[in-house]
Amino acid sequence: MLLKLDSPKLLSDVVGIISELVTEVRIKVNPNGLSVIAIDPANVALVSFLLPKTAFSNFEVNKEEILGINLDSLKNVLRRSSIGSNLVLQTQDTNLRIEIHDKIKRVFNLALINIEQEEKQMPSLEFTCQIEMPSLDLSEAIEDCSVVADSCSFSVQEGKFIIEAKGLHSTKSEFSGDEAKISGEKGKGKYSLEYLQKFIKACKLTDKAIINFAEDYPLKLEFPGGNFNLAFVLAPRVETED
Repeated sequence: MLLKLDSPKLLSDVVGIISELVTEVRIKVNPNGLSVIAIDPANVALVSFLLPKTAFSNFEVNKEEILGINLDSLKNVLRRSSIGSNLVLQTQDTNLRIEIHDKIKRVFNLALINIEQEEKQMPSLEFTCQIEMPSLDLSEAIEDCSVVADSCSFSVQEGKFIIEAKGLHSTKSEFSGDEAKISGEKGKGKYSLEYLQKFIKACKLTDKAIINFAEDYPLKLEFPGGNFNLAFVLAPRVETED
């Protein structure tokens, strides 16, 4: 396996985001590209990332390889790259060899680790509501909610998409069809802001966010880019009565 990226910042940013959910992942490299699917230790959130073959300037893969990686170690190495750097990834025995090419050539070797877990798959989910909107607007609404509560609700009501949080204080952001593309039936789901604040760090990667949800049902949040796809699934917040 030998992969070359001319712009490693995207990979560096995504690894940083995923590392806030999980510490170790199985990176799959096959003739289609590089992908990660992982579930956080609390089994509350799932993350899926695909960097297709076309994103690489050189992509030599003869067979599928699974790379067990500590994300903090990978993140720290990738952060040593800068604008204008090239990145080369290559497997050598039990190591992942990472070369950073800029003014000089720097080489890092990360030990591959054995991660005993079943292969994860993106769950098959059917949603009643889909919202397509600017990622910056979503980020601002989530940050507003985090000021007043630890969870927020997404709902579609009378042709409007509403993000709302209530605690001792409250806040609400309303988006009409002029600000967002709203599809689907009336529905409402409540979700943890602790996780959503981690997810929206991906808003800097793309201008668009796609939100899928249904009544008391998992949320799927997608950040599609020109040469990648990053998605999250989050279990709903279920309120219990004493």
